[in-house]
Amino acid sequence: MKFTRTLLASALVALLAACSNGAQDSAQDAQKSADTAQQAADTAQQAAAQAPSTEAMQAADQANTSADAAGQAAAQAQQAASAASTAATDNAADQAKDAASNAANQADKAADAAKDAADNAKDAADDAKKGH
Repeated sequence: MKFTRTLLASALVALLAACSNGAQDSAQDAQKSADTAQQAADTAQQAAAQAPSTEAMQAADQANTSADAAGQAAAQAQQAASAASTAATDNAADQAKDAASNAANQADKAADAAKDAADNAKDAADDAKKGH
């Protein structure tokens, strides 16, 4: 009987670890996307500073907004990963894992938006340089 309980407990721990690992992976992906978004925002800021124009400044602001959104999504993914690791039931762990995955997707989209805004800021800065 003790062996069966030990085996069952080990299986439960392994299952919870597997669920939380998936959520943790999503949280790490979200953090990478947030880092990428922040780098893109920094690039946009630099481009706007080199050749200030209304368009470049707006694009830099958009990149910063996207980077902020990516950071928030990464924080949500981390919270969901923590919830998955402490979840008492399989259903709760799955929900937390899904939430982490969704947050990682949001962070990735925000990072893409920040990259696009950074490209727009560079283009606007280049146009401003050519105009002078």
